[in-house]
Amino acid sequence: MDDAGDPTAPLWRAAVLLRAITLCFAAAVVGAHHGEYAGTTAAWAIIAAMAVWTVASGAYYLRRGPALWFTLVDLVLCCGLMALSRVALTAEQLAGTVPLVPTVWVTAVVAFGAVRAGVVGGSLFGLAVAACNFAVRGYVNTDLVRDLVLLVGIGSVLGLAATTSRRSAARLAAAQRIEAATAERERLARDIHDSVLQVLARVRKRGLEVGGEAAELGELAGRQEVALRALVSAAPLESAGGEADLRGLLQVLGTDRVHVSAPGTPVLVPGAVATELAALVREALENVARHAGAGAQAWVLLEELPDAVVLSVRDDGAGIPRGRLAEAAAQGRMGVARSIRGRVADLGGTITLDTGPGLGTEWELRVPREWCS
Repeated sequence: MDDAGDPTAPLWRAAVLLRAITLCFAAAVVGAHHGEYAGTTAAWAIIAAMAVWTVASGAYYLRRGPALWFTLVDLVLCCGLMALSRVALTAEQLAGTVPLVPTVWVTAVVAFGAVRAGVVGGSLFGLAVAACNFAVRGYVNTDLVRDLVLLVGIGSVLGLAATTSRRSAARLAAAQRIEAATAERERLARDIHDSVLQVLARVRKRGLEVGGEAAELGELAGRQEVALRALVSAAPLESAGGEADLRGLLQVLGTDRVHVSAPGTPVLVPGAVATELAALVREALENVARHAGAGAQAWVLLEELPDAVVLSVRDDGAGIPRGRLAEAAAQGRMGVARSIRGRVADLGGTITLDTGPGLGTEWELRVPREWCS
């Protein structure tokens, strides 16, 4: 089993070692009580079966990623070997303090269940083994309840350790991806700055000097220069916790006509929420470009409040005539009525519109924090 591929590999090896050690202990207990059992041969046969399963299961657990079904088979087999103790032990031994033939050997399957299925799985495996112990003994006393507490406790602790290992490995992998992406972004930024950005700046300057159609080309080059600078300077969007920086997604939308204002620190929200909000802003800006007028400017404001994330998209264009949105919705157009408002509703948020002829347009999107966590 590869440690790099599975962060819980050391725990699997430790559980296999635990099973081997407890097998030796179980054999020593049977040897100490040799001749006292109702079926000494049966007791040693159970030990032999335990030894075979220890080797077979250990080879499986160490060589490949264990499937849940195999761990469940392991649990059933361990409980079956515990039940066979009724054949080997006398009635007095079952009612007394003599341990069942597998004794502590069965704790290993609780460890396997915990590593495989986490806290809940480990607790359930411990509960199943303890319940089998009660059934084989035929009674419940303080000692057996103590064993129950220990088995469930072992399963919970090991399950927590396994879950924590997997989460830590996932965060480390995400951090490594971010580091690699940052290095690549910096390399590309240097290359772009030395080539593309300088060319765009030169085209913009020369076009404005020449005038006419060249001036229009120069203006377009200037817009692309601003957008490209924002793109190469934006921070990596993914966080180590699997979230996305909404601020970074919005900053790349800035141009000479679109001004983005955001907090100085990352605004982390789930990736799906960030993607939807960024798409909403892009659609609102496209409406500005199509309907606000040739010289209209747009402002995007991102605010992170304790209970919500608020986005405002405002322009100084022609505005929307009163009743125009209702008319478009009645005509079956999907634009603002369905796309923007529908997306915000799916996120559990609210949207308000402030507009009027000659007054520009301002959209305010508010998404509650519980939808962003």
